[in-house]
Amino acid sequence: MTELKAVIFDWAGTTIDFGSFAPMGVFVEAFARFGIDVTIAEAREPMGRPKWDHIDAMLRQPRIHDLWMQRHGKAPSSEDVDAVYEVFVPMNEEVVHKFASLVPGTVNVVSTLRQRGLKIGSTTGYTRSIMERILPLARAQGYEVDNLVCAGDLPQGRPTPMNMYKCFLDLEVWPAHAVVKVDDTGVGIDEGVAAGCWTVGVALSGNEAGLTPEEITALPPEKLSDIRNRASTSLRAHGAHYVVDTIADLPAVIDDIGRRLKAGERP
Repeated sequence: MTELKAVIFDWAGTTIDFGSFAPMGVFVEAFARFGIDVTIAEAREPMGRPKWDHIDAMLRQPRIHDLWMQRHGKAPSSEDVDAVYEVFVPMNEEVVHKFASLVPGTVNVVSTLRQRGLKIGSTTGYTRSIMERILPLARAQGYEVDNLVCAGDLPQGRPTPMNMYKCFLDLEVWPAHAVVKVDDTGVGIDEGVAAGCWTVGVALSGNEAGLTPEEITALPPEKLSDIRNRASTSLRAHGAHYVVDTIADLPAVIDDIGRRLKAGERP
């Protein structure tokens, strides 16, 4: 079997929310509610994980862990993760609509993929309650997916392959090497690699760069190259087979994967 069947996209930083900004201020504010000052850089570090796991990872960062100990007199526990998470989710629900603009090129690329007979799936680190706010906004801009697997839908999410397996079932596609996973975060690449898919990292529109389109455009070439190289190195360290700047660059990669499949190559 040498034909591609589906492309599975991440959401924030890949198809919407250029720069992946929606959760950043919310993480900072949620931790502030518990007397802990965190930075945007600290909030970005675990990006792509289900949000409960993301908060847990932040609380394990040495500086934040020590601050929690000083403020609360004990090491952070799973109950503390629950408490921050319960603050975070409704706050993120309230602001996510402000960060739902499509990454330029998304509609045209997805249309091209559908014309080639590919199904369009998606996974995300967002909860379903958050995605319920995003889906109609994406649809109004011309982007609609054939399936959606959210954080919390399955007992285990990223970086395990379980979300991808659910996509295979939902979309009725197989084998794994007939599927491409596109994501801007390391753990999003991890889930594609673990499932046995081709993986494409997104360097400039996502969390690794953390910049707006205007900021990207204003960068001098050497600075842009440094950011691209740093993001690419990080994504390839997680096993990305390809790295592109944004989703707009994907069609050429899909062509190359198709060529490699016909030549008998596998991820």
